[in-house]
Amino acid sequence: MKIERKNTLIDRFKLAIYIGEQYWDTIRYDIPRFLKNLWLFRKDLYNYCWYSGQHAVLPFMKTALMDMAAKIDERGSEVESSKSKKVMKMWRAAKLMEHCIEDNFIELAENELGEIVHRDFEFEVAPDHPGCYQLVNNNTPEEDEHNTKVFARAREIEESMWSELWDILKGQNPAEIKSLPEIDEDAYDKWYDGSGLRNWWD
Repeated sequence: MKIERKNTLIDRFKLAIYIGEQYWDTIRYDIPRFLKNLWLFRKDLYNYCWYSGQHAVLPFMKTALMDMAAKIDERGSEVESSKSKKVMKMWRAAKLMEHCIEDNFIELAENELGEIVHRDFEFEVAPDHPGCYQLVNNNTPEEDEHNTKVFARAREIEESMWSELWDILKGQNPAEIKSLPEIDEDAYDKWYDGSGLRNWWD
């Protein structure tokens, strides 16, 4: 004779408690954190393009840095002297990333040197290729020179900002700490400028 134990309501309740204990951290912490992160990075996820670095990696880094900077500034337990330096560098890095994402270096150069001269397209018959047309350059030599300067300045700004961004992320050389004067208690605070991605964890 085969005897089977009936699955009672109490057994089901115990099973629910057991499962709840096993997955409590996931239910209580992981899922809400995932949903918060999904909302935080919603624009970056929407605009993500695998073939474009400025729309793939940098937007996520910028959003993360801005979130970290705000949270560390508000809740960070570090002493104010170094914490404020970190937060300022994080905001600066996020701002540099924003320029790289928007690719607005020509606009920045135009703010310095004046706007690029634009004219409507005009075409003429190409003398060397019958039946074909070529674009007519209606700019004066001065206007062409001005446009060249604006483009060159935009390239300089881009290189400068890109270099500054990676200098901030790389941080200072830790070997320099050994050369700080031991008699000066504030030597480290004076030396440390807040840069260095590895130093930004609270």
